[in-house]
Amino acid sequence: MSKEAERAYLANMGEGGRGHSLAKPYSDPQCGIELMAIGAIISLLPRPPARLLDLGCGGGWTSVFYARAGYEVVGQDIAPDMVDLAEENSRLHGVDHVARFICSDFESLTFQEEFDAAIFFDALHHAEDELSAIRSAYKALKPGGILITHEPGDGHSTNPHSLDVMERFGVTERDMPPRLIVQRGQEVGFRDYRVIPMPLVLHAIFYEPRDYPRRWLSKRRFRIVRRVLKMLFKPNMGEGAIVIMTK
Repeated sequence: MSKEAERAYLANMGEGGRGHSLAKPYSDPQCGIELMAIGAIISLLPRPPARLLDLGCGGGWTSVFYARAGYEVVGQDIAPDMVDLAEENSRLHGVDHVARFICSDFESLTFQEEFDAAIFFDALHHAEDELSAIRSAYKALKPGGILITHEPGDGHSTNPHSLDVMERFGVTERDMPPRLIVQRGQEVGFRDYRVIPMPLVLHAIFYEPRDYPRRWLSKRRFRIVRRVLKMLFKPNMGEGAIVIMTK
């Protein structure tokens, strides 16, 4: 898998892909879960006005949400056409005065102590070198700043969707479990961490359609409830999760 494939991803998806990226999260089949996830991230951020670095921002929908919530945002992506799309997205939503975008590789950023928070939202698992990416984020943060990641865990790289995307577009899809993120974070200097369940997991427990009350605690839901309770007291460091680390 190559960075050139990451740069060409939007072009290879065609016009339909461009429209999908511009309309996210509302164009996504999991729109409700995406909205839950971005709400969770915003609830973990320092209060606005704070300066945020949105890493691997793609078409910019996450950056737009942060900007509309009152933050000053710098969105970063490796693909020039994604950056153009993100700029268009910010203009469409009237936040181009507080959201700007740069084309660069998040494994080799040059920011030094400029941001109150940095976020990898479903982006770090596309890295070839996650240590360099997390080090870049660490350097970009002010002392006391936080890094938030929302990333898939063990098994992501081998699920059918990931295999299909890698085959069709040549992009990188990797497992990015909390244990790896925390390990790399500690290697670069982050001093503490929290691991909390993804909204996707909570959705499976509380929000999926059910025949209430007879089937509420099906075997599948029971397993998920048990998994979440274990995560609250002893996080599963292989499960996809939100990780928060402090500089």
